[in-house]
Amino acid sequence: MRASWRRLTEGLEIQQLWGQFISETKASYRLYSADVDWDEVSRGRTRFRRLWRSVKAVFMAMLMKLSPSRRVLLLIAIVLLVINVQFGEGPSAVAIDTSVLGVLILFLLLALELADRVTMKRDLEIAREIQEWLVPSQPPIFPGVDIAFATRPQNTVAGDYYDAFPRPQSLSRAPEAAPLLMAVADVAGKSVPAALLMATFQASLRALAATPATLGDIVTGLDRYCRAHSLEGRRFTTAFLAEIDGKTLEMTYVNAGHNDPILRRASGAIERLSVGGPPFGLPLFSDAENLYPTGRVRLSAGDVLIIFTDGVVEAVDDSGTEFGEARLLACIYGAPAQSAREMLQRIIGEVNAFAGFARQHDDITCLLLRVDAPGSASVSA
Repeated sequence: MRASWRRLTEGLEIQQLWGQFISETKASYRLYSADVDWDEVSRGRTRFRRLWRSVKAVFMAMLMKLSPSRRVLLLIAIVLLVINVQFGEGPSAVAIDTSVLGVLILFLLLALELADRVTMKRDLEIAREIQEWLVPSQPPIFPGVDIAFATRPQNTVAGDYYDAFPRPQSLSRAPEAAPLLMAVADVAGKSVPAALLMATFQASLRALAATPATLGDIVTGLDRYCRAHSLEGRRFTTAFLAEIDGKTLEMTYVNAGHNDPILRRASGAIERLSVGGPPFGLPLFSDAENLYPTGRVRLSAGDVLIIFTDGVVEAVDDSGTEFGEARLLACIYGAPAQSAREMLQRIIGEVNAFAGFARQHDDITCLLLRVDAPGSASVSA
């Protein structure tokens, strides 16, 4: 019994199971209630009538999520659960309890929905494997810096993208000091649509980075591509791109509507990297070549750069309170001089502890770069 219980609960305690159930229930309610016209439900009726119409509206929202045949089966099952069928009259009458049949129909509906879920999950798992091929599994080895990154999709696949790779040495005047290109991007939306656009963004960035184009040229090319595939701006992309000179550790960057990365100097001073322009793909601007000025900073030993997507600071707890940039800054201020991997694990751990059992509602991605002593090279998983 103990082994069966552990297998059933995957080792979770009762408190953890209850917290997970509450979180899933709240998320499901938000999904169904989004289809309810609450103004119509509450207009000009007594409290009891509002309650009744609220329950009815949520039930109809749930019902309409099913296919037509399953809607009919569900209604039949509910009817069978609440009535008894009687054949004949008088002493010879036979009453049949139809609740068992109703339960069997509900079980059948559950089996059908689970089969759909398993099939969809299998397809999403394959999509996730493909998406994992598009991002680095290990940070690059680059002289003078220690890099780590972490990502967790809101669903099986994500619209977040991160990358860090040396540009081809043949493009550098000094091949031994080829520049390092870093990118963190966030496609508007979630799940499969955002993941597909993320894949095309990755392909475009890699193709442009393989040419002699400057960082400004790469940014302009990405914006043009995103405009052509943004569905009139509904699928825009925020991004932060940076290029680090391998000899001087001077960093050139462009912030395209992204959360301002945090640069913590060795002295403890905080700088925000905000130079750039609007998100990629917005059709409101026409002069793309002048939209994205580049910023420059020189990195020094002991500096730490944190590039993150909005899923980090917008992570919420059970009460709906956001993690926020204030907590992130406090975490960065208090971080000891550790490796990039340890510092990143500390930040993600703080976010996870804050969110608790609340369901993640956005993709979470963070890339952390720590500058080592000149001439050294580190890598973190």
